[in-house]
Amino acid sequence: MGIYFNSLLAQTGIPPSDVILLRHQDKSATRGRTPYELWRDNPFAFDAYQRIQTIENRAKFSRAPFWASFVVPPNGTTLFAGMYAAKYSGIITEDIPHPHNDGTDLAGSRDCYELILDPRFAEFQGTLYIEWGYGKLAWVQRADKQEKLIVELRREFKEPEFPGFLNFIRPLSEVELVPASWITVLKEAKGVYLLTCPKTKELYVGSASGEEGFWSRWCQYIANNHGGNVLLKNREYSDFQVSILEVAGTAATVGEVLEMEKRWKWKLQSREMGLNRN
Repeated sequence: MGIYFNSLLAQTGIPPSDVILLRHQDKSATRGRTPYELWRDNPFAFDAYQRIQTIENRAKFSRAPFWASFVVPPNGTTLFAGMYAAKYSGIITEDIPHPHNDGTDLAGSRDCYELILDPRFAEFQGTLYIEWGYGKLAWVQRADKQEKLIVELRREFKEPEFPGFLNFIRPLSEVELVPASWITVLKEAKGVYLLTCPKTKELYVGSASGEEGFWSRWCQYIANNHGGNVLLKNREYSDFQVSILEVAGTAATVGEVLEMEKRWKWKLQSREMGLNRN
């Protein structure tokens, strides 16, 4: 028998009908400014992010005096960020820059809420994970209509561990959002990687042999979607999936890494049936 988030509400005497559940995951966020990263690195900016909401959603947000906020780490889980007492303050009267991207909310275009962090839930901030369920697009839900299973409770907040080179699989659009400790690992490693086009299912085998290894090479694709490869330059944008096929030894030369790349091109036939041409 599982333990549910509503049981925590019962312990503090808060009726589930007084709580809405918010799962913050914004695809428009830029590097270092996802809701998770705002919460982790700059709580003030995170509060600024969530206190501004659309006028169209006023009925959802103003109905409940408490907001249970959750954020999404790079591994896609749902992490409790805090319980907030919430009160509608009115429509914004001045332009407000977004804390998570380069946009701006114009005066008169959004609602504003006063948020006060509830200290009774402090021990669960950054340590409690729930199962949100399949309806992840429904990022605002009523606690009295949803029983969220608590799947993990840790002693303290800790970034997700690096999954290992052979288990690393991410869309390129998410590579810059991984924890700083993962970036350090990727900078220190060189070898052969695989790009997979989600639209055409074609493969591209490449190698990272320069300074800052896989990380530097992948950032080139993120910047222009082709990384300098002639065949990819004229293709329509596609959010390639990136994975690692083989990691070179620390003493491997550039020539040895290139030989590894050739071997994988031959194995996967990425010249004949993929996006490689050399």
